[in-house]
Amino acid sequence: MARSCRLVFWAIAIVLAALAPARAQSHGGDGSDHRIAVVASFSILGDFVKEVGGTRVDVTTLVGTNGDVHVFTPTPADVRKVAAAKLVIVNGLGLEGWLPRLVQASGGHATIVVASRGVALRGADAGERHSARHDEDPADPHAWQSVANAKIYVTNIRDGLIAADPPGEGLYRAHAAAYLSKLDTLDREVRDAVERIPPERRKVISTHNAFGYFEAAYGIAFIAPQGVSTDSEPSARDIAMTVTQIRNAKIPAIFLENLSDERLIRRIAAESGARVGGTLYSDSLSDENGDAPTYIDMVRHNIKALTSALAD
Repeated sequence: MARSCRLVFWAIAIVLAALAPARAQSHGGDGSDHRIAVVASFSILGDFVKEVGGTRVDVTTLVGTNGDVHVFTPTPADVRKVAAAKLVIVNGLGLEGWLPRLVQASGGHATIVVASRGVALRGADAGERHSARHDEDPADPHAWQSVANAKIYVTNIRDGLIAADPPGEGLYRAHAAAYLSKLDTLDREVRDAVERIPPERRKVISTHNAFGYFEAAYGIAFIAPQGVSTDSEPSARDIAMTVTQIRNAKIPAIFLENLSDERLIRRIAAESGARVGGTLYSDSLSDENGDAPTYIDMVRHNIKALTSALAD
């Protein structure tokens, strides 16, 4: 049934794309009079594009706030968004498995910008170091969890916008430089905060293996019963191994994630006796009224939650 529904969706999508060919917005002039249509695959990338593009871009995000990019299913409306775009900004690294068919169905001619191009990839072996799972994880796509990698994302987005809209080069470079400076400050904030956590307490449990790049950059170890994607459920054996790891390693706290079912972590907390340290944002921003409406807010929220739970 699920397969047949997906086939129907793609058939409808192709028809809609044929009826509504791509027309990127471009009105000439400067500032708000010239806006190019940009589609970002999920909310964190959308925030980066807004920071760099300012008033010269009209940004649409496919997977919105508090949405799970791993299990996203495009709609015909998403096909129309991609058909109208001049640029499509994606993470890459296997995160958006649904995207190639969406782009094909759109019939558009948007340039695809892979924001993660140039990051040092954490492969399956690295991703498994602190996972309770036995099955092999794919490469870890969550590169934005390192602020240094976020700077690479921003640079790639800047260059993509310049290539698509050369008259806006000065604005894009100025906005990117200002934002990169903010990210430098953020990176120092995270490192200073981690220094206040005793080394023996720098270890936590999270729902899925989304924080490997954060761990590599800042030295807090993350153990997760789920792999790098949320599209599969951990087995009873995975959960039992996680509980054992908590007890053996004396892990101080376990964390919920904003886009995951909290019942898994609540069960592990009950069985292990570990306390829940709060909620971390992994693959999605919050809405404007939440704790993490921007990438910088997200990182600051996460490090505050971690230090509050681990620095005792």
